[in-house]
Amino acid sequence: MRKTVGIVGARGHTGAELIALIARHPQLQLAFVSSRELEGQRVADHVTNFGAELRYENLDADAVARKRADAVVLALPNGKAEGYVAAIDAQSPQSIIVDLSADYRFNDTWYYGLPELTRTRYAGQKHISNPGCYATAMQLAIAPLKERLAAPPACFGVSGYSGAGTTPSDKNDPEKLHDNLMPYSLVNHLHEREVTKQLGVPVEFMPHVAAHFRGITMTVNLWLDQAMTADAIKARYREFYAREPLVRVIDEAPWVSRIAHRHHAEIGGFALAPGGKRVVVVATLDNLLKGAATQAMQNLNLAFGFDELTGIQSPSPPSSLGGEGRGEGEASQISAASSPGDTLPPHPTLSPIADDGGEGFKA
Repeated sequence: MRKTVGIVGARGHTGAELIALIARHPQLQLAFVSSRELEGQRVADHVTNFGAELRYENLDADAVARKRADAVVLALPNGKAEGYVAAIDAQSPQSIIVDLSADYRFNDTWYYGLPELTRTRYAGQKHISNPGCYATAMQLAIAPLKERLAAPPACFGVSGYSGAGTTPSDKNDPEKLHDNLMPYSLVNHLHEREVTKQLGVPVEFMPHVAAHFRGITMTVNLWLDQAMTADAIKARYREFYAREPLVRVIDEAPWVSRIAHRHHAEIGGFALAPGGKRVVVVATLDNLLKGAATQAMQNLNLAFGFDELTGIQSPSPPSSLGGEGRGEGEASQISAASSPGDTLPPHPTLSPIADDGGEGFKA
């Protein structure tokens, strides 16, 4: 019997990606999608190859709880999750909640779901907080050298404007972003605080938004307590992520244009300064997938006891989200169809475990 999943905040870019992922998952069924703006419209009119006759609903917290889905994904702006969590806990305590906002990332009673780094901490929790997109890139880039740091990592991040959500602003206005790079929240950004908490080391983060639609480039400057060779650093990263198919370590610095529509992150560059104590590492990921929807699917699979990669394929089928830069115009639909030959190889370490945004650029 399939597990049922509902999505609250389904109008946004991440919500659309989640619908596509759930639609092709062999063990999940989409129970409901809630969107105030799209109420009454057919999901199939917004998600290509979505076969069910499901319509968007405008559900308040109590109505969501009464649905009693096996899991509810909250893809809401920061500060909006609390009422839904309270209602679900009161009326449907067996439901798993995956929150894509930052509301519970600092709450130690919630499982913080960055599986490559926190999988061993999962112990059947019903409350799962999905990491931020920038925060995911920073942590994946820093973690293998965390024990060798001599100073706070300095992280220069550039994201496509889909991370700013669908509400109009300067940060998602293509005209204002044309020939431009827009810095913002240069100190004390929410994701800076998030990574500092999760890694247990201070981190400095300087975010920017660029004219491309999707994808993050994170350039991280790391000072080391002892000199290392470039080969030793690369070997450390390869060993650290050797059994993680959604993290790929490469020699060259990865390009954001090559990560769009892909479920995995890439880490490379490994530029070593003279003296061997300063290295610059570059990480890229699709902010809507590994930075949000794909990670939510990993967490759902973990919570339900499925193989963590079920329903996740690589490369992802191109969607209309972010067609520009690929010679395509933007449209209102996202593909839910998988492509032949997309299935990842079996994960060598992931086995079922009994008993898995929204926030955009808000700081």
